[in-house]
Amino acid sequence: MFKKKECVAMLLAGGQGSRLYALTQKNAKPSVSYGGKYRIIDFPLSNCTNSGIDTVGVLTQYRPLLLNEYIGNGLPWDLDRTYGGVQILAPYQDQGGADWYKGTANAIWQNMEFINRYDAKYVLILSGDHIYRMDYAKMLDYHKKTGADCTIAVLDVPLEEASRFGIMSTNEDGSIYKFTEKPKNPDSTKASMGIYIFTKEKLQAYLEADSKDPESANDFGKNVIPAMLNAGEKMMAYSFEGYWKDVGTIQSLWEANMDLLGENPVLSLSEESWRIYSRHTAQAPQYISAEASVENSSVTAGCEIYGTVKNSVLGAGVYVGKGAIVKDSVVMNGTVIEDGAVVRYSILDENVTIGKNAVVGESRERADGIAVVGAGVKIPSEKAIPAGSMISEM
Repeated sequence: MFKKKECVAMLLAGGQGSRLYALTQKNAKPSVSYGGKYRIIDFPLSNCTNSGIDTVGVLTQYRPLLLNEYIGNGLPWDLDRTYGGVQILAPYQDQGGADWYKGTANAIWQNMEFINRYDAKYVLILSGDHIYRMDYAKMLDYHKKTGADCTIAVLDVPLEEASRFGIMSTNEDGSIYKFTEKPKNPDSTKASMGIYIFTKEKLQAYLEADSKDPESANDFGKNVIPAMLNAGEKMMAYSFEGYWKDVGTIQSLWEANMDLLGENPVLSLSEESWRIYSRHTAQAPQYISAEASVENSSVTAGCEIYGTVKNSVLGAGVYVGKGAIVKDSVVMNGTVIEDGAVVRYSILDENVTIGKNAVVGESRERADGIAVVGAGVKIPSEKAIPAGSMISEM
């Protein structure tokens, strides 16, 4: 018989991430590299560890191989527990047959057995595609003190951006009286962060009802949250102040990487008080040759630099050849940029090869956007890849 856990975290990591195009054609969005030595999923997993939450179910579905391999037994995040720890929860076949997750709410409903196994009183629901540091323990304390049935983390956003989010309208005490998904004329700037804490009995009751509704999209934002509000359940908004970035688009992923650069970066990942843990293999120190030039860039262990790198983030084991130029770009693990090649305003996925004298992307002043090259692609020598291109094969 399993001992009771006060709170179990459920991490939704099965999304296809279609807006990341070539970066997610072979892998799930939470496994996309970030900041040179991390993956997106490191942030919610590290937040759980730092918050004292040691039981995490990771719900996977779309191309989960790399993600499953990366999480492994959870050791890098101190989640390798005999009791609890991190567990991969994929869709499975029961007596009724195989059933893919139909939406965020349905994914949790299919895994209520996991939650009930630990007799959890509270359930923390997280998304696998955000970059942020957050103490979930403080949010749980708020949930308990207010006696809420559901607490939703909110971030104050500029009014002109509010129509991009699910918006919470609240009373002075923080209670939510209205939720509007991407309103045209928002009456509030409190944006849902997609982070929820439910009292388990309420969650189970509403998920069961949602599962029986043939018209439902089985989604928290579209169905479950509105149903609870309409029924008069106590819904509270928990205000978060700090860095938070939804990296669901190419532009936002690039911006989040650029936020790490400079003397006073928007986001620093060197704070020992709230470490972001990751799984990585040992690498030799980076080598920057005498003729190389590196300016305002993050260069991870194992890199060899013989050319010019400016305003860029380089992952582990990246090679930049003689005369090559990398500017305003994100270059992920194991990528080779051969002699004379130029990479500007681009994102290169893992193990890409840019041939000699090839040109990828153009100046960031161009309106055509960021060029993206998918994992393992080899760009031939002398080839020109225009700004805004999405290259998944060559």
